[in-house]
Amino acid sequence: MRKDRGVVRLPEGSWWDWDVVEWNAGRLRLGAGHDISYAHHLELVFTDPVLVRCPAAFQDPVFRAPVPEEVRLVADQIGETPPVVLAFEADAGGPDRASCLIAAGRLEIVQGTVLRYWRELAAGERLAPWVRPPVA
Repeated sequence: MRKDRGVVRLPEGSWWDWDVVEWNAGRLRLGAGHDISYAHHLELVFTDPVLVRCPAAFQDPVFRAPVPEEVRLVADQIGETPPVVLAFEADAGGPDRASCLIAAGRLEIVQGTVLRYWRELAAGERLAPWVRPPVA
């Protein structure tokens, strides 16, 4: 992961299609790929998310540095500015692009194949959290 002036730079790849893979009190995981019907190949993993404003699925995000008003919004809502404040606009299916904001304790970018259906795994592959083996 590279951060230039507060903007996240993704590794080279086709990261057009995105959705929420996992979200609980300790972690928000966004998955991305060129088509995430069967697998995704990039994850943004936010540890200790404190504010999340984004749709469950979106396409073609454009990441940018958060504007001062967005940083202030986060600080006003949680009492401080966390280490990670990520802002982006994305196509969420409506007439206008959705303005998105995520604040968290940490951000990790993970590459690798994450399958969204059951099968025996090859080296380096993982299963999405909801995938379970078939019941015999």
